Order: sequence, then structure tokens, then C-alpha cells
Amino acid sequence: MNPLPAAGSQTAPGWADKPARWNGKGQPRMGFFTDTSICIGCKACEVACKEWNQVPEDGLDFLAMSYDNTGALGASTWRHVAFIEQRSSEANGEPGIRWLMSSDVCKHCTSAACLEVCPTGALIRTEFGTVVVQEDVCNGCGYCVPACPFGVIDQRQGDGRVWKCTLCYDRLKGGLEPACAKACPTDSIQFGPLDELRGRADRRVRALHENGQTDAHLYGADPADGVGGMGAFFLLLDDPEVYGLPPAPVSTTRDLAGMWTATAAAALALAGVVAAAFFRRRP
Repeated sequence: MNPLPAAGSQTAPGWADKPARWNGKGQPRMGFFTDTSICIGCKACEVACKEWNQVPEDGLDFLAMSYDNTGALGASTWRHVAFIEQRSSEANGEPGIRWLMSSDVCKHCTSAACLEVCPTGALIRTEFGTVVVQEDVCNGCGYCVPACPFGVIDQRQGDGRVWKCTLCYDRLKGGLEPACAKACPTDSIQFGPLDELRGRADRRVRALHENGQTDAHLYGADPADGVGGMGAFFLLLDDPEVYGLPPAPVSTTRDLAGMWTATAAAALALAGVVAAAFFRRRP
């Protein structure tokens, strides 16, 4: 685990001038690397997240989904530990069980569609490159909910506003690592400068491949993907769909500019046709 740069060591720009897409300026971008190969499913991250952020209890119902009582990320579940049970073959050929466990979280996308569609400025990009919701500015319009390609953002019942992981922005400002990473007993959740985490993740994948785990691969670490790379990326041992993740996520606002341009062109063309028809009919 890596600490933040010392407080006052760099001048952090205000968040108001941060664009929806991370521009790489300011202090190093911070993020999460979740190594699912060493996740033990203890849920310490879920508990720490709730305790620090005062996230409401979201139900202890049996969902008939192994030991998973939360089911998915939501307004009151900012960290979700998935338990995936798979049949496998043991060394003696007898059927066995393989457990895949992964702590999911908001991806803090480089190109954040949720931020782009927010009409009130409730969703902002911080000086650390993370995306957070200002609950006192959110008007509950819900535009960001369908905009998220991962289904992360959710409106809280009885409240109407949207909520999600803030990557513990208040802790980051104080030079502390996020509560979930601090509580993780195996370092499955690692926090630090994003570029450093990517290098560490590459080395971990190579080590797993050398040990015969050739299915190990990174998800969300590529800046050339559909969301410009994720601020929270993962090492997976199976296809993304197995973990409930889209295989090729794309920012839902990627083609928005082109759509508006085409719409404007069509409107101008229609106006020209109407004007021509009007002047043609004049005596």
C-alpha cells in the first residue's frame, strides 16, 4: 500500500475546473488495483466502507447466491464482494469447486459519462482524478444512472439522490488511504498512484502466468479502452462476464457530439427545405 504525497507537497487545483475526462494535469492520479486472485471474501472492505462513509445498512437477506448478501453495487452498497462458485477438476480427476471472489467498486472512469450528463454539477472530478457526487447539489434527476456503462450509480429509496464510492475523498485530502484498502487483510485492494499500480499489476500478471494461471488478465487498465481506462481496475481469473462486468465497456456519451452535429445539420436542412417551399409559393 502506498501513502499519498505529503500534504502541501503539491498545489492541488480546485475541482471546479476539472473536465469530465481526466486531463492528467495537477498531482498524480490516484486509484485502486484489485487483485482478485488473493481476495478471500472476508467482506472487510464492505464493512469498512459503510463504517467510514456512514452508508446505510442495505439488507442481510439470503439471496440464494452463495454467501453474497448484497447482490450488486447500489446506493447503499459502495463496495460489493462477489462470490462466484465454479465446478472444476481436481488433480485426481474428481469434480471440485473453484471460488472466484472479487470486490467490485465504482471504476472512476477516465471518460466519465455520468459526470458529462449531470445538469447540476453534482458529479465532479477531484484533484486526485476521482469522480464523486456532491449530495447537497444532486437534485435526483437520475440522468447519470443509465449513463454509467457499469450500472454503478443508483438512487437511494426515500432519498431520491444518487450515491456511489467517493474513493474516500475526505481521507485522501488528509493523506490517508481509502478505508476499504486499509481494511483489506490480503492487500487484494491496493491503492496508490495509478501509473504505479498499472506497473505493479503487469508484474503480478506475469508472475501468475509463470505459475500456470494463464487465465489471469487485467480489466480496465488499458487507457485505449472504451472509457479511456479506469481509475479502479482489476486482475481477473476468468472472463469479465463471470464477474458481472461488461466485456467491452464504452462511454455512453462517446458519440454524443456527433449525434448533436448530425441533428443540427438535419434541422438546418429541413429549415432550408421549408423556407424554399414558402418562397416558391409566394406570388
